[in-house]
Amino acid sequence: MSKAPPKKNDAVDLLDADHIAVKKLFQEFNKLAEAKASADKRKALADQICRELSVHAQIEEEIFYPAARAAIHDDPLLDEATVEHQTAKDLIAQIESMGAEDPLFDAKVIVLGEYIDHHVKEEREEMFEKARKSKMDLLTLKEQLAARKEELMAQQEAAA
Repeated sequence: MSKAPPKKNDAVDLLDADHIAVKKLFQEFNKLAEAKASADKRKALADQICRELSVHAQIEEEIFYPAARAAIHDDPLLDEATVEHQTAKDLIAQIESMGAEDPLFDAKVIVLGEYIDHHVKEEREEMFEKARKSKMDLLTLKEQLAARKEELMAQQEAAA
């Protein structure tokens, strides 16, 4: 049995850890929706998902994407990721403005999860691979991403 490659603990790992954490939140939401859990529980979890995704998208857009654009020279890939982020943000805004009792609430959260799955797959298979093969300083970027994420999460908590 072969061992998994050692983790580099760099910017790509940090971003992918966010992907994994949000995937688990979406799976939890799907279970609550199937079980017809209370509106309060579903709304609280959806709000958490939206906060996590908003912060993640912001650190990617502010820090990772500009560095990737300069290093990997694949504008179509980064343009597509940027458009995907905007579409996700539009759906997040809709979810945040809704109550869980709205007939389309669960569907919108579930579709957002499916959309994020697609986006993550492309990042993992294309962008992250190219980033790792490039001259990007992924260790320094990790520090910048982590610091900005901490700052944004604190702002989100203060606003909640």
